[in-house]
Amino acid sequence: MGEAAGRRVFNAYETPFLEYDLEGPVQPEMSWLPVSYDRESGQGCYLMRMQPGAVTIAHEHAGMEEFLVLEGDLVDSDGARFGPGDFVSYEAGTRHNSWTEGGCLLAVFEWRRSTPTEAHALQP
Repeated sequence: MGEAAGRRVFNAYETPFLEYDLEGPVQPEMSWLPVSYDRESGQGCYLMRMQPGAVTIAHEHAGMEEFLVLEGDLVDSDGARFGPGDFVSYEAGTRHNSWTEGGCLLAVFEWRRSTPTEAHALQP
C-alpha cells in the first residue's frame, strides 16, 4: 500500500496529527489530520483525535458535517452517546458541541449540498 498517481495514504496510527484549531483557538486536547479538507471552502475530510475529557467549542455548521466514530466515545450537547461504528450526520445550520469521556478517533466529512442550479450545470 503506497502512493500512486492521484492517491495519498494516511495511517491514523503512524501519521503525525496537527494542533486542532478549526473552531478558532488551538485546543490542545484535540488534534487533526487533514486528508482532503480545504480551509477556504470548509469542505473535505479529516481525522480528529480527542483526548479523554476533551470538549469541542460550540459551533454552527455552514454545510453538512458527518462523522464516523472509529474508536472511543463521544457525547453530543443533547446527551446523545456515540461509539465505534456510529455514523452521525448533521444538516447545515446545526449548532452543537461534543465531548468525550475516554477519548475518541473520528473520521469527519464536511461538505455542502449543491444548489439546483449547480446540480443542473454538472449534468451532461
